[in-house]
Amino acid sequence: MSETRPPLQKKICLAGAFGAGKTSLVRRFLQGVFDERYLTTVGVKIDKYSLLVDERQIDLVIWDLAGEDFLAPLQISYLRGASGYLLVADATRKETLETAESIVGRIAGTEGALPFVLALNKVDLAGECEVSREDLDRLETAGWRILRTSAKSGEGVTEAFEDLARRLL
Repeated sequence: MSETRPPLQKKICLAGAFGAGKTSLVRRFLQGVFDERYLTTVGVKIDKYSLLVDERQIDLVIWDLAGEDFLAPLQISYLRGASGYLLVADATRKETLETAESIVGRIAGTEGALPFVLALNKVDLAGECEVSREDLDRLETAGWRILRTSAKSGEGVTEAFEDLARRLL
């Protein structure tokens, strides 16, 4: 007689600089759509999605957090109870990678070493990329998991969420 296990429920957050593409990645992942219009997240938007990872159902409770800039730092309190996070940087703006590094340090300082994946977004704009291979090599050497994504084309989006979910098992 086989035993059915209840789904795991895991809270994950999307964090990163303003305009890095967090909301667009969530929309592409959940609805399979991309919208050219810029949609600013105010505070937090919460969605739920179920997926099967390594024969285990996981219900992701996805918290899409407002972006960070020098005027509005990430509300670390939103990460309380999170199992992990998808960190998003814009490949066409190197400063968003610097913001991502800052966020990782602050989260580790308050919430501990939560599992995360860096989604280097907007890779469809290859000719405009400012983030260098050296930057990525340095972070990978430090243990970061980095996936190239494009909310516009869909490249790497599902893989980023699935990779993070797998790290939460």
